[in-house]
Amino acid sequence: MTVEVQQSIGRAASVLTALAESKTGPLRASDIVRATGLGASTVARLLSSLEELGYVSKIADTQSYGIGAAILALASHGLNQNPLHRESRAAAQELAQRIGLSVNVGVRDGSSLIYLCHFEGAKAPKSHTMVGFRQPLHASALGKCLLIDMTEDERHAILGEDPLPRYTANTITTHEQLTAELAQIAILGTSTEDQELALGRFCIAAPIRTAVGDVAAAISISGRLSLIRGVDLDEVREDLIEVADRISVALGLISAVPH
Repeated sequence: MTVEVQQSIGRAASVLTALAESKTGPLRASDIVRATGLGASTVARLLSSLEELGYVSKIADTQSYGIGAAILALASHGLNQNPLHRESRAAAQELAQRIGLSVNVGVRDGSSLIYLCHFEGAKAPKSHTMVGFRQPLHASALGKCLLIDMTEDERHAILGEDPLPRYTANTITTHEQLTAELAQIAILGTSTEDQELALGRFCIAAPIRTAVGDVAAAISISGRLSLIRGVDLDEVREDLIEVADRISVALGLISAVPH
């Protein structure tokens, strides 16, 4: 692949990223220029090519652009080809329906986690999906589960040095605190997130393991504190561990995993 082709792909990706990360919906070409730092003529050419391919769509009667149907199709194919998504989808959906809260499945992608599945119970409706969203590893219950098999040196390498980013007054910001909490998670089998990422929210997560016992993903139950107070956390924890184990078995895990 030539440098010119690499640059063209990078520019197209930056346009799609700007559209995906927009907090205000569809963007005009001038908005994309500001978001990407690319020249106006370059953005115009890219939008024309991406629209022709179906990766962006022009909103009728406006000069704005949004993500196109081709991107949605690619995302769908990517999820359906992912064994973790296939094996966890039905179990996560059934769990959300049974307990009435949100259930998410996440995997590590570099220094963050990305949601593979998101289902809402009757008590926790949302107007948007979390699939594809990212969260920090050290400040989320899912992320902590994804860190438990790593050495401290490996965690330093992907998370960086102290202080770790703070999101609320409850966020863990040092590797010493994180190491101590991960040791407890390994013993209990679940992690918690008590207003560490967002105030007013609580989350419990359990690891999902591969056939050889490595942590491949994590599944969580989350909701507003007012909802969590109305459930038996011990029962929720047991239910979550059982579902995580069921998914792990579907992935091929058949033997005990030593600490």
